[in-house]
Formats: sequence, C-alpha cells, structure tokens
Amino acid sequence: MSNAVIIKTRKFKRNPLLARKQMIVDVIHPGRANVAKSELCDLLAGMYKADTKLTSLFGFRTQFGGGKSTGFCLIYDNEESMKKFEPKHRLVTKGMMEKKEQSRKAIKEAKNKGKKIRGTGASIAKHKAKRAAKQE
Repeated sequence: MSNAVIIKTRKFKRNPLLARKQMIVDVIHPGRANVAKSELCDLLAGMYKADTKLTSLFGFRTQFGGGKSTGFCLIYDNEESMKKFEPKHRLVTKGMMEKKEQSRKAIKEAKNKGKKIRGTGASIAKHKAKRAAKQE
C-alpha cells in the first residue's frame, strides 16, 4: 500500500490559444513523503494520451500532515508551442534548452548600463550590448 498513488485532476481546461490542456492535479500518496515529478509525468501522459516530453508539472505543495499534494499540470499539443509559451527555466529543467552561462558581474553591468540610457537610444544600446555579449 505504501507505493500506491492516486491521481485526480480538477479544473481541467482546454486552452486552444496556448495550444495546451491545463489542470490542477491532486496526488494522494499515503505512506510516502512525496511523488517524483518524473513519475507523475508518466502517469498523467498516460491518462491524457500525450507525450511525456510535452507535459509540464510545477507548483506542488504537500498538505500539512502529508499524504496529499496539489500542483499544476500543462500538457502541450506540440513541441513548437511548448518552446514558444513555456518559461525558459522550465524548458531548461526538461532538457529542451541549454542554460546560458553568464557571470553575476556581467548581468549586473548590463543592467546598470541599460539604466543610464533613456528614450529611443535605449533599444539601440540594448542591441549593441547583445552583440558585444555574443562576441565575447
């Protein structure tokens, strides 16, 4: 009984503008601290006849006392729409995008340089800063 997991979905919505299905997921897991997202991803993809790569799970919170967790699930229709609408940090954890390595100092210098420029020159300066960063 310790490995039995019950998944219930609620507030299911088909979102055609973002090309996805979205829902709240309730996971009942008595005797377990929590359930791995990879395991939940496989189960939900099976329930909705979707690919595990196109399933995104986030925002899981375990109820006080344990035994039940609640989170959010997005199942995209295709990979293109997932790359377009899903936040970059979630794509990185899924392995669909590489993390851009940049030092803290470089990020802060670019931010402060952008603060000094106002008006129409700001967009031109941003473009120049991006080019300079690519060349380095």
